[in-house]
Amino acid sequence: MTEPSLIVAPSLLAADYAHLADEARSVEGAADWLHVDVMDNHFVPNLTIGLPVVQSLRKATAIPLDCHLMIEAPERWATGYAEAGAVNVSFHAEAAADPVALARDLRAAGTQAGLAIDRDTPVEPYLELLPHFDTLLIMTIKAGFGGQEFIPALLDKVRTARRHVAAGHLHLRIEVDGGVDEQTIVESARAGADAFVAGTAVYRADDPAAAVRALRAAAGSASGPAAGSAAGR
Repeated sequence: MTEPSLIVAPSLLAADYAHLADEARSVEGAADWLHVDVMDNHFVPNLTIGLPVVQSLRKATAIPLDCHLMIEAPERWATGYAEAGAVNVSFHAEAAADPVALARDLRAAGTQAGLAIDRDTPVEPYLELLPHFDTLLIMTIKAGFGGQEFIPALLDKVRTARRHVAAGHLHLRIEVDGGVDEQTIVESARAGADAFVAGTAVYRADDPAAAVRALRAAAGSASGPAAGSAAGR
């Protein structure tokens, strides 16, 4: 199945953890990916969910899972998420001993490989690694907690990465994560992002699926005719 030009990925970090399957189903037919934040209370000061929950989610929803590993030593665990059926697995550049080798392992395990860059990490040292990745996830907050306010200055990283991708004719999705709502998604799309993680903007809305559609429409208005939509929307 061909992915749309723009991806909206609701983040389960803002969902009701007692009803994750229901929360996933509430955005079926609207969401392109379902973003799963895996935190270990070591790399970031929070503890969320791990591989068994992802395995269960894969059985509960048809939405492709986008796993964001905010964990130490991601090479120990990342391929397990690929084997669980995630469509994309992103790990942090700051945590990986050999990002390229891990990207190779993820692709061999059947998933897309994503490199994540935290708030205080410059993107420039990693630009030459991008041909080995399918996704570059740029945090627009400090990794570790949901509900933070979007930091516009971090879009400079998106602009830098987009220029590099265009100059090198690379096929790379640029994803932003943190504080994404109907206003900041427009700013992000204009900067060059084409995948958007939204937590509270979706799961604090009365109608999560409608919120996803509104976010896509906002991003599409900034991106022009390239904006895509999944089947059935």
